[in-house]
Amino acid sequence: MSTGPTTPQAAVGSDAGVASVGAARGRGRPARYSRDDLLTLVVGVFNERGYEATSMEDLARASGLTKSTFYHHVSGKEQLLGMAVDRALDALSAVFQDDPFASGRPVDRLENAIRRTAEVLLAELPYVTLLLRVRGNTGVERRALTRRRAVDARLAALVTQAADAGEIRRDIDPRLVSRLLFGMVNSISEWYRPGARTPSGDVVWAVVELAMEGLGADRV
Repeated sequence: MSTGPTTPQAAVGSDAGVASVGAARGRGRPARYSRDDLLTLVVGVFNERGYEATSMEDLARASGLTKSTFYHHVSGKEQLLGMAVDRALDALSAVFQDDPFASGRPVDRLENAIRRTAEVLLAELPYVTLLLRVRGNTGVERRALTRRRAVDARLAALVTQAADAGEIRRDIDPRLVSRLLFGMVNSISEWYRPGARTPSGDVVWAVVELAMEGLGADRV
């Protein structure tokens, strides 16, 4: 005899093809997450509550998973943070590793780096937002900051090369230029939301235009 509908238990899928929780619920079947779906949910909770203020119990409640299920797959929230910031840093690092202008003029490489950095931020908005809030309080955070400084250094090197080649203005310290460029791009995370009135492509275009016009050698 039936005792009524059962409460579905959530599970984590190890393959990318597993349906998200919203699509899998129903008829008593367990809700399942792909790895990416679960990480995106976790990042959303971290961004909303703050990483330090978020407990594994908060993550379990938000996902419908039990804490024991979480701990079966990860050692704790620090590992989840590492997975999230690595995703952002891998995408940002690829901007400089996969440079179609690698053999071209420094100014072209700089423009491409600015464009791609803005595109990555918009494409990986929750993950980059979390990265930008890392303060170095744990080993994972300190490693993330080290990687982030390496990305900053790559951009600063491009600014210096373009300035030395006379392709952009040389009257502003390249280190200051790189900090201001990243400041402009990173600020997008504070106000842009998917579905906003301004399309993401227009945001990228505006960033590139403002940066390159302001750095033009003819402005000196």
